[in-house]
Amino acid sequence: MTQELSQRARLVLASVVANYIATAEPVGSRTVSKQKNVDFSPATVRNVMSDLEDMGYLEQPHVSAGRVPTSEGLRLYVDSILELDELDQRTKDTIRAQLENQPVNEANDIFKATSRALSRISRQTALVVVPSPEQEVFRHMEFVRLAAGLILVVLVSKSGGVQNRIIEAEEDIAQEELDRYTRYLNDLLADLTLNQVKQRVAQEMANERNLFDTVLSRALTLGKQALENRSEGELLIDGQTNLMDQPEFKDVVRLRGIFQAFEEKSTLLRLLDKALTAQGVRLVIGSESDLAELDGLSVVTSPYGEPGKSSGALGVIGPTRMDYSKVIPMVDFTARLVSRILDERGK
Repeated sequence: MTQELSQRARLVLASVVANYIATAEPVGSRTVSKQKNVDFSPATVRNVMSDLEDMGYLEQPHVSAGRVPTSEGLRLYVDSILELDELDQRTKDTIRAQLENQPVNEANDIFKATSRALSRISRQTALVVVPSPEQEVFRHMEFVRLAAGLILVVLVSKSGGVQNRIIEAEEDIAQEELDRYTRYLNDLLADLTLNQVKQRVAQEMANERNLFDTVLSRALTLGKQALENRSEGELLIDGQTNLMDQPEFKDVVRLRGIFQAFEEKSTLLRLLDKALTAQGVRLVIGSESDLAELDGLSVVTSPYGEPGKSSGALGVIGPTRMDYSKVIPMVDFTARLVSRILDERGK
């Protein structure tokens, strides 16, 4: 349970956090007492720091060292003390330039550009969950005859994603007939997710009425073939080596464990799954993740997509002493921008 802090204790905690973010070193009472907004003696600061340690907000790594904030201390700081910076115009322009200039027929390029931009600008590791094809909203399907019994299926989602697949038909079908199938399926499946599209096709195939209609039956059969075994969504990770520049990760064994978690991806996906249902930016600090692999790391995430119906999530992962005042608005801005770009491409 969060304990109410005096104004003096809040000043000391904020000073410790700010210095720890800047230096990655334990912060002593003398350093705090020299801050412009702190007008009390090192002895008083020591007493306040001791109280904050008793409350669980600070800890002392070594007997002779200063103190560093705990996950609980950082949480209190972020929730009740931190003042978020407005993302500067130059950073906004940089992110826009990297995202808005992607080809309109390659939705995945947006997500790759997003992970690159976030990692470079934040100087942390960026994470982007690409929407699973199962959750994409269907826009239209097109059948193109390539040769006798060979058909190219072009599947377009509202986000602008284009998936191509070649399927085999038991008999040769003329392009004119394929066009009729295309029109029928596009009317039937409009505005459904691909997962719902599969269900609708299965339902229609079970409908006895369609068993006696050759056109509908053949269209549904081809639609079913086109939708089978579609790939799952993926997790893009960019800037892993940025962690190597952080002093708290100089331990090679520690760093290897983190990189292994990145490689397996399942650990991060479990964490990012929760971001899909969050409203706006979500912050997980250190031990709050309950994942040993991410001890000492914080994750700032945000969903993107239509309001109330997220397509995926993106974010930044880095040391718990990351500069939240800059990273949080950066993640928020990027998620909103990605949402807008995907919405415009879907119209």
